[in-house]
Amino acid sequence: MAPSMSKLELIEGADDAAIAAWFADRLRAALAVAPEIAVTVPGGSTPFPIFELLAKMDLPWQRVAVWPGDDRIVDEDHPASNVGKIRARFEPAGATVVPLTEDAQPPHFTIAWLGMGGDGHVASLFPNTDPRADDPRAVRRLTPDPLPPEAPFDRLSLTIPALTDSDEIMFVIRGADKRALFDAAARGECDLPVARLLRAARHKITCFC
Repeated sequence: MAPSMSKLELIEGADDAAIAAWFADRLRAALAVAPEIAVTVPGGSTPFPIFELLAKMDLPWQRVAVWPGDDRIVDEDHPASNVGKIRARFEPAGATVVPLTEDAQPPHFTIAWLGMGGDGHVASLFPNTDPRADDPRAVRRLTPDPLPPEAPFDRLSLTIPALTDSDEIMFVIRGADKRALFDAAARGECDLPVARLLRAARHKITCFC
C-alpha cells in the first residue's frame, strides 16, 4: 500500500537557505506551544550546509534537543562521526545534542529529517538489514552489507517506529536518480527501506527534491 499522496508534498528546486527557513518556521511553531522539543537529523554531506545556516538563526536553541538519526560506531572526534559534526554545529547555538546508544529511548520528534541513499536506505536502515515497521526496538546496531567504502563501520540507527514517532517527516534528496527512486517508493512500486518507512508514516511528509 502506497502512502496517502495527500500527505506527501514535493517541493522542487529549494536551495539550502529555503530549506533552512522552512525548518526554522516549523521549529518556531512547535516551540510556541511546547516548552521543549526534539528533532532528529541526518548525517551525510547534504544537510551540513543547511545546519550551518540554521545554527545562525535566531531561535531558542536551548529548548531544542537534536538527535542523529543514525551514526557510525566511532569516536566523536572521528571524521566519520555524525554526532561529532552535528554537535559542532548546534551546541554552540545552545541546542542539546544527544548521541545514539543501543539502549536509548528516543522522544517523540517534532520533525524527523531524513536523507536517502541510492540503494533506498534511510538513516542506517540498509536493504540488507530488513527494517520492520513493527520493530520493537527504537535503536538498532546494524552492519550494512556491502559496507560503504567511505565509511566501513557498524552503525547505530533509529528504527522505522522511532522515526515515524514524529509530528512530520522531511526528506532532502538531491539528484535525478534518487528522485526517481523516491517517486517509485512513494507509489508503492518497491519494498526498499524508504518505501517501508513511507508506508508506515501516517502524517505529513515533505520532500525537498
